[in-house]
Formats: sequence, structure tokens, C-alpha cells
Amino acid sequence: MSLLTELRRRNVFRVGGAYLVLAWLLLQIGETLAPALHLPEWVNSALAFFLILGFPVALFFAWAFELTPEGLKLEKHVDRQQSITPQTGRKLDRTIIVLLVVALGYFVWQSVKSPVPEEVVTTVAGEPSIAVLPFTNMSSDAEQEYFSDGLTEELLNLLAKIPELKVTSRTSAFFYKGKDIKIADVGRELNVDHVLEGSVRKSGNKIRITAQLIEVDTDAHLWSETWDRDLDDVFAIQDEIAANVVSELRVQLLGDLPHAVQTDGDTYSLYLQARHTINQRTHESLLRGEQLVNRALEIDPGYAPGWVLKAHIHSQQGDVGVRLPVEAAPMARVAVDRALELDPESAAAYALSGDIMVSYERNYAGAEAAFERALELDPNDVDVLYQAAVYYAFIDQPEMALKLALRTYERDPLFTANYSTLGYVYNMLGRYEEAVAICRKRIEIAPDSYGTYYYLAWPLVLMGRYEEALEVANQERLDGFKQTMLAIVHWKLGDMEASDAAMKALLEQQSGGWDWQVVQARAMRGEIDEAFAAMDAAYETRDTGLQLILGDRSIESLRADPRYEAMVKKMGLRID
Repeated sequence: MSLLTELRRRNVFRVGGAYLVLAWLLLQIGETLAPALHLPEWVNSALAFFLILGFPVALFFAWAFELTPEGLKLEKHVDRQQSITPQTGRKLDRTIIVLLVVALGYFVWQSVKSPVPEEVVTTVAGEPSIAVLPFTNMSSDAEQEYFSDGLTEELLNLLAKIPELKVTSRTSAFFYKGKDIKIADVGRELNVDHVLEGSVRKSGNKIRITAQLIEVDTDAHLWSETWDRDLDDVFAIQDEIAANVVSELRVQLLGDLPHAVQTDGDTYSLYLQARHTINQRTHESLLRGEQLVNRALEIDPGYAPGWVLKAHIHSQQGDVGVRLPVEAAPMARVAVDRALELDPESAAAYALSGDIMVSYERNYAGAEAAFERALELDPNDVDVLYQAAVYYAFIDQPEMALKLALRTYERDPLFTANYSTLGYVYNMLGRYEEAVAICRKRIEIAPDSYGTYYYLAWPLVLMGRYEEALEVANQERLDGFKQTMLAIVHWKLGDMEASDAAMKALLEQQSGGWDWQVVQARAMRGEIDEAFAAMDAAYETRDTGLQLILGDRSIESLRADPRYEAMVKKMGLRID
């Protein structure tokens, strides 16, 4: 009898097949359950290790042992006339069929289920796409990095103005700054076909810029160029790079090629330095950025992008407490109005104007007109898309907000603030599983950012998964968010003592900008009068959280009270 025949007779092949299908199923189930149960990553690795070890063991047992009516026996001790291996083989066949059906069902389920909603990752078929990676600073002075980063942003913004070209925005592109990455990985993660990279060397008024365009699939350099020019020529270089990219990608333009807004070299250098400085997102950097942009505008008061940046700086100062909102908002308004006088076609200025109307002026009708104009001028600008998405969420138009937030995701897949907006809008729509998925995606990208776990806890609470929400809430980095969620979840779990302790901790911080979170916690605890008292405080302090009054599912218990509609009317939020 041949070895192959004996292996078949002893059902070794059948046991091996059943084992492989079962092992695959166990690995898939482990991959699904591990995140839900918050198990460490090594659990799945250990499972795979033991399953691999078990395979030869299973084959050995199938060869050496046989299942008989009297139990498991060594094969050599079984009389061939009394062997029941044919019956065992048929049972194994049925087992394999059942396992394959289960595996097929699981595969189909995984195909239709996506950890990030399918809408998020769809792009326009055949649309040329590009990511602009941060240009390397080749200057001897490390402080000149502001110029290389700034030039990267300027090129990115210039290319983004071409409607026929999909350009990944700053947040996603700068995620790779300083990292040793492969172009193919960048292309896959950002869903682009081409990458533009280069270097900048600045010395006084002289600059050397090198740029090269790479095709992701082939890693081929489609085009490269080096310029040695004076600083004042930087705008012509930007235009030339954009023209070469369009030519190499064979983009069929429906309009004229955009051009960089020009100024003198000193103004431009200060402008880039101011923008680089405020990206550090500290109180000191916002004050320093204000000084730098003011110096730039003293040299060229007609430089519209400088006024947009000045308005943005003042708006940020009001948001984070560098200035009181009542001081910062009028300063931002003056600057953005000046920007629009100088450049009536500035989408960024219109979007920022709309943001000021929402955050400080409570002029929602005016904001709607500003965002509509911004989207008309530049429908692909990530900041415009994101700010407009937030606005439409505020005025209770979740479908429009979702559409804009998904377009923001497509253009900037690593923009973490947009994940929060998507999660909030999915909550508005009652699509809680999708909210959980997108918020978990944010944790993967920015696990240490403020609010990351707070935003994930909300859909879990709204689905009644309080134990999960509690575990998530305890991981939140920002204490105000953490205490808000602990006060709610402990209340839902019936632990009044723990809920009261968290509520007390939150109230101690309320004057620091946590009025809306107090409204949320009070409303979820059924403390209606206290919730409206906190809402009145939020109105007086201009807490931006109050903008959520129409769509926030945490305050459902307040909507039947006349005081709710009175506040909505007071804010002017109903857009007819």
C-alpha cells in the first residue's frame, strides 16, 4: 500500500483540511473580538503561534491514532477489519463543509462591513491625485525650516486650487515629516497616484529649490528640476512647479492655471514664519505669530493672505484663551474684512468670516451665505470643506454636514478633527456603529490627542453600552471631558456616588470653559433645571459647545421644555 493511499485511509488529509479552515476562522474571530474586548495586540499573535504549532500535531494524531467505538486507540492496535475510518471520513467531510459554509458567510459579512464607512474612502474614478510631502530643509540654519515647510504648504495650496486634481491636504502630508517612509506606502495610505517631494536651501536672499514628481506604482521619477534664484522669484518657481505637475499628470484643465499671490521677499518670509510658528499651537506661539504677521503687513499692507492669517490667529487666540473672545472676535473681524477688500475671491477669507459669524457673532444666516460663497470659489479646499461641515452640523443639516465631512476625509484622511465631526454627525443620524468605527480610527492615528476617547464614548453611551463607555472614558486625556463622561456613565450604571464625585469635579472646572459639558452631564442625569442654568451660562460666556444645541443627542431630555426653544430662538439658530 502506497504512502498516499495510507494517508487517505487514515483521514490525514481530511483532518488537515478541517484544521486549516477552523484555524482561519479562529484567527478572523480573534481579530474582530480583540479590539472590542480591548485585548493587547500580542493575543492574536499568540493565537496564530499556537495554531501553527498545532497543525503538525493534528496531522501526527490523525496518522498515529484512530477513533473507535471504544475510544481513541493507537492505529497499530486496531484491527483493519474493525476499522471505522470510512465512517469517520464521512463525518469529517460533513464537518469541513459546515466550516467552509461558516467561513464563506464570515467572508461575505466582512466584505460588506467596513471599519470606516464605505462612503468615506470612495474617490472620483480616474481623477489624477497627488500628495506634496514636506520639502527638506537643506539650509545650514535649522531655524530656516519654517521656509521649507511654508513653501510646501504654498505649493500644496496652489495645486489644490486645480479642480481637476485631487491633492491631499497639509495634515495628512505633514504626518510623514521626518519619517523614513516608502513612496508606495504613502500612495496606499493617502490613496494617491503621485508624490511631489523636494528640498529647499535658503541663505539670505538666495534660495535653491529642488522638486521631483514620482509615480507611486512604478517609483519612477517623472520629472525633476532645480532652481537657483533670488527670494523674490519664489512665486514664479511655485507657478512653474504647478505647471510642470499639471503637464506631467496630463490634467485637462477646465480653467486657467492658478498663480501664487505675490509680495516682496521679506513680507513672504515673515508670513511663512508666522504660519509656521502658530502651528506649534501654544499661547506663546499665537502671540509670536501675531507679531510676525503684523511685521509682514507693515511692509506690504496689501498682501491679502497676510490678513487672512492675521484673522485666523485672532480667532485661535479667542478659542484657546490667549485673549477673551469679546476682544479677539472684533480683531479677527477687522482682519478678515480687510482680506476680502483686497481679494474678493478668497475662499479662505469667506470661510473664516463664516466661522467668526458662527463662533462669536451668532449670525447664522450670514454664515450660510459666506460658506456657500467659499465652497463656490474653492470646493476642494480642506479648511473650507471642514468649516462648512461643522456649520451645517450646527444648523441641524446632518446630511449636508456628512457630505462635506466625507469630502474633507477624502482630501485629508489624517485630519483628526474631522474624525470628531464625522462621529458627531453619525450620532445625529443615529448611525452609532459608524460613529464608533470612525472614532476608533481617530484613536489609531492620534491616541494621545485631547477628546479622542470622549468622542468614542458618546456613541457607546447612546447605544447603552455603558461598561464599554466607562472603560473608554477612563482613558480620556483631558480632565473636563473625562469627568463629563464619568458623571454620565456612572449614573447610567447606577453608581450615584461615583457619578456625583465626577459631577463635583466637573463643576469645579466649569468656569474654565466647560459650561456645555455641564449641560450634557446634567441633562443625561435628568437634572433639567440645573442643565438650563448651565445653558444660560454657556450663552453668556459664548461657549462654542452651545452651537451643538440642535443636534446633540445628549440633551434629548431638554427638548420638550419651553426653555429649550427659547434658547434656540435667542441664538438665532433656525435657518428658514
